[in-house]
Amino acid sequence: MVQPRSPAGVEGGAEGAYRWVTGGGRRAVGGGLRGRLDALRELIALSRSRLDGRALEGAGRVLETADERYRLSGEHTVVAIAGATGSGKSSLFNALAGANRSQVGPRRPTTAEPVACVWPGSRAGAEGLLHRLGVPAHRRHAPADGSSELHGLILIDLPDHDSSATEHRAQVDRMLELVDAVIWVVDPEKYADAVLHERYLRPLAGYAEVMFVVLNQVDRLPGDAADQVVDDLRRLLDEDGLALGEHGEPGAAVLALSAATGRGVGELREMLGQFVAERGAADRRLAADVDAAAERLRSVYMAQSRVGLTEQARAEFDDRLAEAVGAVATGRAAERDWLRYAERACGSPWARMRGWRGSRWGVRGSGAGATGVGAFGGGPTGAGRADAGRTGTGRAGTGSADAWRAGAGQTGADQTGAGRAGARRAAPWRHGLWRGLAGRQGSSGCLPSAGGVTCGAAGEGGEPAVDGRAAARAVVEQAVRTVAAEAAHGLPAPWAQAVREAADRGAYGLPEALDKVAADAEESLRGGPGGKPRWWKVAASLQGMLSVLQVVGLLWLLGAVTGAGGATAWVSGLLPALLGSVGGPALAWLCRVVARGPARRYGQDAERRLRSAAAGCGRARVLEPVAAELLRYREVREQYAVASGV
Repeated sequence: MVQPRSPAGVEGGAEGAYRWVTGGGRRAVGGGLRGRLDALRELIALSRSRLDGRALEGAGRVLETADERYRLSGEHTVVAIAGATGSGKSSLFNALAGANRSQVGPRRPTTAEPVACVWPGSRAGAEGLLHRLGVPAHRRHAPADGSSELHGLILIDLPDHDSSATEHRAQVDRMLELVDAVIWVVDPEKYADAVLHERYLRPLAGYAEVMFVVLNQVDRLPGDAADQVVDDLRRLLDEDGLALGEHGEPGAAVLALSAATGRGVGELREMLGQFVAERGAADRRLAADVDAAAERLRSVYMAQSRVGLTEQARAEFDDRLAEAVGAVATGRAAERDWLRYAERACGSPWARMRGWRGSRWGVRGSGAGATGVGAFGGGPTGAGRADAGRTGTGRAGTGSADAWRAGAGQTGADQTGAGRAGARRAAPWRHGLWRGLAGRQGSSGCLPSAGGVTCGAAGEGGEPAVDGRAAARAVVEQAVRTVAAEAAHGLPAPWAQAVREAADRGAYGLPEALDKVAADAEESLRGGPGGKPRWWKVAASLQGMLSVLQVVGLLWLLGAVTGAGGATAWVSGLLPALLGSVGGPALAWLCRVVARGPARRYGQDAERRLRSAAAGCGRARVLEPVAAELLRYREVREQYAVASGV
């Protein structure tokens, strides 16, 4: 509930978004209300593209009302007298004015048009307020006595809120939204009327600080019946949620009087004089308007729980993208390639003469990328590009599907020279994660995917005919859906929808971006290790020396057998022959052992680079747009907190 402001507090804001007109009395809105109005304005600006215009309509009307009110006189306070038929509104109006300014009679409804009584202030400006209220010129009056205690008061006698004339009720509803304060007049017979409480007092409970509730016609009640009725009226107001101004606390003032006899009218006049002198009614009324607008918007701005993406959610998203581009399979293929290069560099000359037909000492694994990647041919990774699972394959209908199917059916005869290179271009999904995804099917040949379980017939070499592209696309789609759901969790519905839409927009181009990332990774690995270790050259030199020893020893033995040497010549040839024959394989085995560590690091670096590149695509296309929406929501929520006064 808005606390009452002292005149000094109201005058405190020397600069602000709203100013009274020249000579209007007050220079600016109090700092607290000004900040709330500015926050509400910013809130609407930030939310226009996210919320339905109807949701912001009420808040927009509050700002329009504030603009309009602060362009008019701040010297005057507009107080309306409202009530039901026969409650004595007009009689009370005349009693406060000191003369018969509003018609009183038994005919119902008596008041057909609003009637105004203006106590002139030290400055002019009442005409603009009366024009805004729509009070006809012939219904504007001045008080009989011109007492100074009510200077600046504009008192309005409204038509009956329960009038049989529809236009009268509509006029009451319109003017209740424009006045600064209201005096509700009830009588002993109709003070508990359901229309009054359910249509007006209960919905307007937040405006208690600018509200008076007057029990009129107490002269008709015998003895202490007036006190009993007032107590019951207080009980009903409390049930309506209307705060009552008791014991110095802010709230509605409740009092009993008789406009006919004048009993209690002086007390009401004194309360009105103090109320008008504070010059705070307009601010209190607008603050209550902002409270009501903020409460209506609460469901679209207040989250049910803490919002935002956790580090775990980001890490899981990166892991899924890494799986989609085959980062693990790429790393393992790079590791095997490094080992092949090492074997070729450190092997015996005889092995190099036989040709490089595949590594006999590569890393044996399982799962994604566990199977072989084929011969090197034109590049270090061979056909082992870990494109399987890359979402770029999801570009259905572009012709790449036919090329992929054609490449997937190649035989070993095609895996040489230019034919193998062409196979890599036409069928980038053949190895790597594609095989890893296929391997997860087990013996059933079925692959779990986003849409359920996909099964296929056996393909080349007994492998299931799995569309690795569709499987990888499902991985990416599931990753985007999961991270979007995590980010939208707990958000109000409009903002959750905005987060999901941002993720969907980013995911639209993500498959192609991941496709390029995987292709770049393959290209970077095509030339093999960037720098050859020095020990490769040392091992190659030793292998050459051992081969020479082996040849010399064999020739020596051959001479001994043919009789070219002495009887003991074979003994001299046996030692170098054995040393060359045994030392070469032993050195090759030692190189294999030594090479595993560097090869593993090389593969891990390749996996890390591809994983980082895929994560960068995901961040740029999905996570950053989602984070921008979450940031926008936090900004809006901060503005809402200021506007709501919490």
